Amino acid sequence: MENKKKNIWKPIAIVALCLLLIVSTCYGLGVGYEQNTDTPSSSQTQEASAEALSLWNDDAAAKTELIEYVKAVTTEGSADFIPVENRIAVFDLDGTLACETDPVYFDHCILKYRVLDDPEYKDKASDFEKEVAADIVKWIETGESPDDLMTKHGKAVASAFSGMTPEEFVSYVAEYAKTEAPGYNNMTRAEAFYKPMLEVIDLLEQNDFKVYIVSGTDRFIVRGLVEASPLDLPANQIIGSDESMVATDQGDTDGMDYVFDDDDQLVMGGEFLIKNLDMNKVTVIQQEIGVQPVLAFGNSGSDFSMAQYALNDNPYKAKAFMLCCDDTERENGNVEKAEKMVQSCKENGYTAISMKNDWKTIYGDNVTRK
Repeated sequence: MENKKKNIWKPIAIVALCLLLIVSTCYGLGVGYEQNTDTPSSSQTQEASAEALSLWNDDAAAKTELIEYVKAVTTEGSADFIPVENRIAVFDLDGTLACETDPVYFDHCILKYRVLDDPEYKDKASDFEKEVAADIVKWIETGESPDDLMTKHGKAVASAFSGMTPEEFVSYVAEYAKTEAPGYNNMTRAEAFYKPMLEVIDLLEQNDFKVYIVSGTDRFIVRGLVEASPLDLPANQIIGSDESMVATDQGDTDGMDYVFDDDDQLVMGGEFLIKNLDMNKVTVIQQEIGVQPVLAFGNSGSDFSMAQYALNDNPYKAKAFMLCCDDTERENGNVEKAEKMVQSCKENGYTAISMKNDWKTIYGDNVTRK
């Protein structure tokens, strides 16, 4: 009986010894069980990041800086690690994500169309709206924008689309965005988004950043343009200039004295409220997002306040990037303005992005300027 017990334990001891040797070998080779997970290694993450920015030139300093930043702030245990809830990135729209002037801003082009060319509205347009549309035409013809056009344009947009539901307004814009981009071959207005910048958004979203557009363009115009574009961003992550909204049966009654009922629809109220530029971008970020961004992307002085807000007294590692439209062949570049922006970036601690030198393409190789 004793011999039988010894025979039983012998094979068990051998199996245990083999298992111990296997485990020891695995750890010796650095392939312990903790590494057998779905979490990519640092080298894999870096490789994936570089692949995500494949439309950027390999020697682009901004590309390297952004990839290294994302890696640093998303690696647990890193001194620069940022919790997911604080990974907020804000982007300007015109000239940062999409074509800025073709031949002028998208929101100016759509107002001109609404007032002067839309067969269903042009005969209803007010004298003020026609005056603003004439200023836009003059801007297109001379290249010079009147000093007061921004505010006048905001008021004209509010009145020209008054009475539409938000859904109707967004659909109107999305439909207009499908028209051909006048200055380019093989591209609609909705397709006029910078492909390398769309890659940036993809990279950030893959690393749990929440991306917001913070634009000077009317909020609903941005929603309509984005809806028709290759950019997949929900409406609640789009911030822009604002106009009033009212209930259809509200009339002149103050909102504090009116109750929305089952006969009502929400419609555009016709009153311009705020142009979302400069310092206004900072206040609206705090009001609507409630979290200080750690990344800011812009292209002009009207984005500097937003950039400074991201950088100043931030408890986390933060960066600001400014796009310089210095490409005169693939885009409507202005070298003099781009050089001034590069200098401003040096003075303020922003990172300059060169369309001409940093990007392999802007809109795709099949798209050319007329």
